[in-house]
Amino acid sequence: MCQNHGVAYVSPGVVEVREIEYPKLALGNRKCEHGVILKIVSTNICGSDQHMVRGRTTAPSGLVLGHEITGFIIEAGRDVEFVKVGDLVSVPFNIACGRCRNCKAGQTGICLNVNPARPGAAYGYVDMGGWVGGQAEYVMVPYADFNLLKFPDSDQAMAKIKDLTLLSDIFPTGFHGAVTAGVGPGSIVYVAGAGPVGLACAASCHLLGAAVVIVGDMIDERLAQARSFGCETIDLKQEADLADQIAAIVGVPEVDCAVDCVGFEAKGHGHDSTQEQPATVLNSIMEITRAGGQLGIPGLYVTGDPGGVDEAAKTGSLKIRIGLGWAKSHSIHTGQCPVMKYHRQLMNAILYGKIKIADAVNVEVISLKDAVKGYHDFDKGAAKKFVIDPHGMIAN
Repeated sequence: MCQNHGVAYVSPGVVEVREIEYPKLALGNRKCEHGVILKIVSTNICGSDQHMVRGRTTAPSGLVLGHEITGFIIEAGRDVEFVKVGDLVSVPFNIACGRCRNCKAGQTGICLNVNPARPGAAYGYVDMGGWVGGQAEYVMVPYADFNLLKFPDSDQAMAKIKDLTLLSDIFPTGFHGAVTAGVGPGSIVYVAGAGPVGLACAASCHLLGAAVVIVGDMIDERLAQARSFGCETIDLKQEADLADQIAAIVGVPEVDCAVDCVGFEAKGHGHDSTQEQPATVLNSIMEITRAGGQLGIPGLYVTGDPGGVDEAAKTGSLKIRIGLGWAKSHSIHTGQCPVMKYHRQLMNAILYGKIKIADAVNVEVISLKDAVKGYHDFDKGAAKKFVIDPHGMIAN
């Protein structure tokens, strides 16, 4: 009898739930005494997973997906000191050793020791070190003392698990986008994209005290979801210039700061809204952000895209108007969110009722066997964040 099942990428457009190996406390041929094995309580489908599933990366067939993980520790290596069997924990999607110069500087998204190919690693993701993903029943987590965020009270945490499951990635990622864009009290902000990260970013902007949060997207259902918690919205299918649409909301054709929550599969605006133009968002946010403003770019850009619109795009080379950004003295921040920089504070914001992030991103809990349908619905633009419940532990 198989002890573990997981969601595997098969080929472009195809995922399936498979029997997979039960995790071991091992790294190659040696025992992983600093690791733990988790019984997964919740594991979320991410927009970044969809890039792989669409065939827009070099992900190999058979890759077990999933980098958003929350679970109970059921086994721990002998070197694990500060978390223990029975603890309910959130797992940052960044895998970090805690020992290298980047980890010691808090740059856990670009750890130097967990991926032989490049700085930075993640569970179940292409080119991110070959770590087994967590859209499964059980998973192994290394460097447990450093990586894991323990919830102070498991019963309290389970009561808010639909919110707390988002601490592994999209809530800190959206928050990071807002922080690196310089959002603060009284800010007027434009958020490009109303997928789960964009919605989490918009909610984070409110948490940071923004005066006006404007969200742009092409999917009516997602724009309605943004409006449900107080955002202004722009339908990017419309022919009107983006700056003019912003002026119609705030009186001037510019914002203080902007966040790209779309990434490399961006489409054009207006009459170009059906055509992929991967630099669209980057150029548009430079156009509408005031001189001296900041741009946060948590949206994913890759170095290898087999489905790129041209040869340059296939290697991540895009036609960006860097001259415009230079002329306006923009500060631009890119890269993976260092989840550990934010997740404890955001946990407290959830536990003490300062934000209802699950409502903002419209969490829907599904079973592991329904993961394939979840991927299909998400790819069609559903205004939902699908949370997989492998063991049926989440109350309705």
